Amino acid sequence: DPFVSNIYILPLSYHNMQIMHVFIYKLTFKPYLVGHGDSCCNPLSMGAIKKMIEQEIAGIYVLSLMIGKNVVEDTENGFFLDVNHQVSMVCSQLAQDPNLQGGYNAMGFSQGAQFLRAVAQRCPSPPMKKLISVGGQHQGVYGLPRCPGESSHVCDMIREALNRGAYSDLVQKHLVQAQYWHDPLNDDLYKKHSLFLADINQERSVNETYKKNLQQLETFVMVKFLQDSVVDPVDTEWFGFLKTGQAKVTETLQESDLYKQDRLGLAAMDKAGKLVFLATEGDHLQFSKEWFDANLLPYLR
Repeated sequence: DPFVSNIYILPLSYHNMQIMHVFIYKLTFKPYLVGHGDSCCNPLSMGAIKKMIEQEIAGIYVLSLMIGKNVVEDTENGFFLDVNHQVSMVCSQLAQDPNLQGGYNAMGFSQGAQFLRAVAQRCPSPPMKKLISVGGQHQGVYGLPRCPGESSHVCDMIREALNRGAYSDLVQKHLVQAQYWHDPLNDDLYKKHSLFLADINQERSVNETYKKNLQQLETFVMVKFLQDSVVDPVDTEWFGFLKTGQAKVTETLQESDLYKQDRLGLAAMDKAGKLVFLATEGDHLQFSKEWFDANLLPYLR
């Protein structure tokens, strides 16, 4: 993979920014880990994270959540399966796992982070205690400057579909990346036709249940990659985004209407010290084991 540098201890194969999540759970005093990713079982990415955490946290339990019947389906669904359906599938799996009923911590990589936040907002049982977002796109993306992975033709197809009509019903229902496409130049279209992101970000109306459920988190950690060449704009990794009506100037979460109106409860969480903003040098999802151990493992113990 030309987009993965061997200078990093944890090289990640991104497979075109499809689902990449790791769920880390704790029940009573014993920690548990659950993951699903790009696919769920790739030893170079989610498998490596899983193994590393197992080595660092004694007694950890690992369950990899597969979106589909096999690894191939799991990988394809990261591109083409309705995100709302994916979230429902995950909620069902979590609810049926007897090991998780006491609550869990969750870690999501790239687009997996905002999908996990949807789990927190929509499925409070079992309860998510902590959410760690590693390079997640919480206000969506407006651009695909680099679509890394092994299948360049898939990247080309995604770009063409997004450019032609990200908010058409066909594209919205069948292309995962379109479901968190956020066009600041067409705000009305975004709010009206975004099937996933506009809903979980309370763009059309305020779902008080979403707000209440998200505020049940003890901690919400967001990691930004300062040299990120994949996510555009990178501010979305800290819940910031482009100001509406133009595509050059960004605003922070705290400057946004979402925060000022507190539609998701993020302002209240921020004032309560529940929001943690971390930054690291490097491109998208590229970090060292030392950085991970020092900055993220403490939230999982």
